[in-house]
Amino acid sequence: MIDVELGALLADASQAAAYFVDARDRAALVEAANALDFHVAAANLENAGDKAALLREIAAALEFPGGFGANWDALADSLGDLSWLSAPGYLLLLDHCADLREAAPADFATLLEILDEAARAHAGQGVPFWAVLPLASPDA
Repeated sequence: MIDVELGALLADASQAAAYFVDARDRAALVEAANALDFHVAAANLENAGDKAALLREIAAALEFPGGFGANWDALADSLGDLSWLSAPGYLLLLDHCADLREAAPADFATLLEILDEAARAHAGQGVPFWAVLPLASPDA
């Protein structure tokens, strides 16, 4: 069952950004995004212990075109474009991000800034771009 309010939230580009969510809410987010015909992509960051691995995982998940520069500027440019994945909205799931957050806090902070910047750029065109970082709940 799709929560109508969740679908309305995801459709609102002005609310889109990078958000930490309870991992138990992941499936509902994916279901709501699919119902909106969003492009849904998941990057598994379980083994992304550094910037290079992080960039590789995101590039693979979003099928970045060849020639991706594998640096922060290239990530920002690619996330702000996404023209090769034409869709009414985007949901990028960054699964298993906790270890990276601990191992490389500066890189993780830069990633969050770039994700928020991409969301603002897309919102300016009326297109929602959500970056969701599911975290295990402490009581799970």
